[in-house]
Amino acid sequence: MNEEKNKHIDISVVVTITDDAEGIEQVYEAFSQKLAGMNKTFEFIFVQQVENESMWSCLQELYKKYSDIRVIRLRSVFGESVALSAGFEQARGDYILTLPIYFQISPADIDKILLPLGKEYDLVTAWRYPRADSLLNRVESKIFNWLVCRITGIQVHDLGCGVTGMSREVALSLDIYGDLFRFLPILAYRLGYRIGEVKVSHCKRLKKSGVYGVGVYVRRLLDILTLFFIVKFTKKPLRFFGLLGFGCFGLGFISGLWLTAIKLLTNKPIADRPLLILAVLLIVLGIQLLSIGLIGEIIIFTHAKKIKEYNIEKILE
Repeated sequence: MNEEKNKHIDISVVVTITDDAEGIEQVYEAFSQKLAGMNKTFEFIFVQQVENESMWSCLQELYKKYSDIRVIRLRSVFGESVALSAGFEQARGDYILTLPIYFQISPADIDKILLPLGKEYDLVTAWRYPRADSLLNRVESKIFNWLVCRITGIQVHDLGCGVTGMSREVALSLDIYGDLFRFLPILAYRLGYRIGEVKVSHCKRLKKSGVYGVGVYVRRLLDILTLFFIVKFTKKPLRFFGLLGFGCFGLGFISGLWLTAIKLLTNKPIADRPLLILAVLLIVLGIQLLSIGLIGEIIIFTHAKKIKEYNIEKILE
């Protein structure tokens, strides 16, 4: 057992399980055969966070059957970002590969992702091309990725793909929560790492299919809003809330001046005008937004020394 623990591992494959995975053993066998053919030592880390005893029994059987499998069972369903973080912390490989629980890409294309790591890039993400899913999903994906490119200035084509390779250093540097697991390349780029994207075959075998529900698109829009704030205003909250606050305050103030002019010049009553209520509400809202921005700036200032926004690649001493 000690020899197994001390064994050098090239690739740690992290697979998060958020629902039933009927073909999980086929996924393991196909990708492990490909990694073995590349003469890589590897381990598979399955992170289970779905309360399903039959799934847990299946993972236990896999653990007993194969020596290069490790299983992590979380106490509750915390989300895919937390599951990935748990897998990254337990990984022992020099490089980490994330995989979904189904055949999203062809196992034959794994070398396209792994070989550039450490040479050209620190993180490589897969671009499924051509896509094999529904037309509506392809259109949604194009719009989503186009918006992300516009916000971040980083050219990415398939953030919805769950296959990403990265160095261990990158994995441990990423702070992911909520649905930020979709934006691993963006987060790595912000830390100064080299990111790349390679075209791979969208596997038609055992892939998930169907059309996403309305809730998925709403969450995607919220994800874009989250990413916009993280990229643009994480350390400058007053700029974000200040712009909104000044806008609301300005509209309210101008409306108030207009009503004041009407009262002074025409002596008409303004107390019963809806515009008066709107002007007061806008002024109050503007002051509140500015206050939120100032509080955010105070928090950032007091914790600035604890916030790390850089990574040192090398020190010559």
